[in-house]
Amino acid sequence: MSDLVVIVYSTEAKAEEMRQKIIGLQKEYLIQISDAAIAVMHEGGKIKLNQLLNTTALGAASGGFWGLLIGAIFLMPVFGAAIGAASGALGGALTDYGVDDKFMKELSTSLQPGNAALFVLIQKITSDKVLEAIKGTGGVVLKTSLDHSQEQKLRDALAASPAAQPLPPGPGPDATTNPAPAA
Repeated sequence: MSDLVVIVYSTEAKAEEMRQKIIGLQKEYLIQISDAAIAVMHEGGKIKLNQLLNTTALGAASGGFWGLLIGAIFLMPVFGAAIGAASGALGGALTDYGVDDKFMKELSTSLQPGNAALFVLIQKITSDKVLEAIKGTGGVVLKTSLDHSQEQKLRDALAASPAAQPLPPGPGPDATTNPAPAA
């Protein structure tokens, strides 16, 4: 079963930064996601969706390959590739992968202009390590399918101050300095 988490950020750049962080955590096998899309509210109420996977381009590439292959069999590879790419692009455009586009647009109508919502569809997660990695990154949880305790842990992690960085070694507060002798 998958869980949906929607977090609102003040800018699209901040939402994209967080999406890249989550993708990095996926490469470390700490989280497995099905989708990570960003919805941005522009001036005038227009909502732009920034999908992780462009199904139209993927469909066009796949259709072009198969069209070229089938066209080569019938000695019309260019025609076959063109028909295949067009039908693949149409099929890709009609395919919805991950979080439903209509749902994302409806939920994003509550955003302020310039704000961005990060939609993450999570399949598996190592909660404690992921929460530690995103600690203090900001954002406001808009909606989740998590239970109340997990949702509260997520809210606390986003709102917490980032983990303290160790101070570089140097003289302590009681160290004295010897001024250089005058020449």
